[in-house]
Amino acid sequence: MGVWFSVDVDMEADLGPAAASDDVRATVDYGAVAARVVEIGTGPTVHLLERLASTIAQRILGEFPCASVRVRLRKLTAPLAGVHATPGVEITRRR
Repeated sequence: MGVWFSVDVDMEADLGPAAASDDVRATVDYGAVAARVVEIGTGPTVHLLERLASTIAQRILGEFPCASVRVRLRKLTAPLAGVHATPGVEITRRR
């Protein structure tokens, strides 16, 4: 059975060229970032939120033009008796 996650990705990037040119080729392709997150999240099973968040962060740093990335990952369907909160992790990786 799969688990539902909420993923937030914050990227630090120089957006000056895109702001000046109004050219989509000068910025980060957010659709491609979202597709990569979904690909990783639906890929091989991992057991720890920490591992999944780290994998997402490392792949984004390796594939997209950003100086740093912060990934917040929350397990929306946590099978924990009596827990009414949303367990999660947040990691930041920099170049």
